[in-house]
Amino acid sequence: MRTDPAIDTLLDLDGSILDQDGGYWIKIEARRTEVSDEIPHGIRYSLTLHEPYGKRILGYDNAHMVKPPKKFKYAGRIVAFDHKHRHPSDQGVPYEFKDAQHLINDFFADVDRILLEVKKQ
Repeated sequence: MRTDPAIDTLLDLDGSILDQDGGYWIKIEARRTEVSDEIPHGIRYSLTLHEPYGKRILGYDNAHMVKPPKKFKYAGRIVAFDHKHRHPSDQGVPYEFKDAQHLINDFFADVDRILLEVKKQ
């Protein structure tokens, strides 16, 4: 497996709470774990965006398995650990982990999108 230099950045962010506009905040957790079929990159992570009262409104993590939505053919055959929660009641949809830099970029792009939507309301 090739080296992923952004993994060190992700690990350095472990435990970070980042204030956002309007009382929204981000929490980042990232720890090394044993490489396995479920976690081939060897990182256990959780990147979450919370509204001012603490409720998670976006999350990227690999804490549990999720199945692809049933609309996809053969959905019951693929089980992913890397996934994202797109809103508070979302149980998670698979997320394709390419590398740590893509994870960070994808998460913060979604954070920016959500915070822009909030400002429009």
